[in-house]
Amino acid sequence: MPIPLQRTLAISSLIYAATLWGLVWYPYRLLDQAGVGGIASAFFSYVIPLLLLGGLHGRALRAARGHWLWLSALGLAAGWTNVAYVLAVLEGEVVRVLLLFYLSPLWTVLFSRFLLHEKLNRAGWAVMALAAGGALAMLWQPGDWPLPASRAEWLGLSAGVMFAASNVISRHLGGVTEGAKSLAVWAGVAVLTLIGLALQPSELDFVADAAPRTWLLLIGVGLLIASMTYTVQYGLARVPANQAIVIFLFELVVAAVAAYFLSDERMGVQEWVGAAMIITASLFSGHMENGQPKSEQDA
Repeated sequence: MPIPLQRTLAISSLIYAATLWGLVWYPYRLLDQAGVGGIASAFFSYVIPLLLLGGLHGRALRAARGHWLWLSALGLAAGWTNVAYVLAVLEGEVVRVLLLFYLSPLWTVLFSRFLLHEKLNRAGWAVMALAAGGALAMLWQPGDWPLPASRAEWLGLSAGVMFAASNVISRHLGGVTEGAKSLAVWAGVAVLTLIGLALQPSELDFVADAAPRTWLLLIGVGLLIASMTYTVQYGLARVPANQAIVIFLFELVVAAVAAYFLSDERMGVQEWVGAAMIITASLFSGHMENGQPKSEQDA
């Protein structure tokens, strides 16, 4: 496949994933209203792709046995990202939670610097500053420093840290197939949510009388999760981590618009200014790195 086309597909896959992540909070809230708690809904929505598709990647996972330590790290980091995300958007305001989540470019710069040796040029630092400034502009409240103010917001912040770590680890696992990495992500969420269910078994009470539409919604979310995992891993294998995290910021805009139409959350002028800054940063995200080795850039 020609390199420009491959690059376009990789960036498009990240935008697709960001768009769905900006919308998936709503079906999780519908599940919560149907009596399915956050831990249980995360468990089923990740176990479904694990059971349906995991067998397709067993050979790839065995071939990557020399990387199992890093795959385990990827699974646990991505596992916490997804569980914390689900719990945070159920408990808190979607846009505020995601703003804290998307302080993750700052963590990505640190992780990618030490693990991937990716260096930002001057334009890259300007893009990062614009993206972070956009997030802070949307988050800022007069007289209130933009720090987490609730459990949901701390969960959102911690999810962002682990999101950055998982993206960088995924990029580090350049020789591992997307299928093996997707399998690690699903398994990581399954392990963490199994621990959560063991501590809170009441989360499974819904199983006794759940309506068919509840199970259909869980299956639908699980299939969406599967598609997002594949596209994220495809994109991260071909796009530098610092650029990918800025592209992911598009999720903020999608979530803000969705929250406007699907819930009582509203965006004011301040939030729209921040969103415009984030979109602008995304448009210039392709000029963030100093010259990297060609094999590194086009992996």
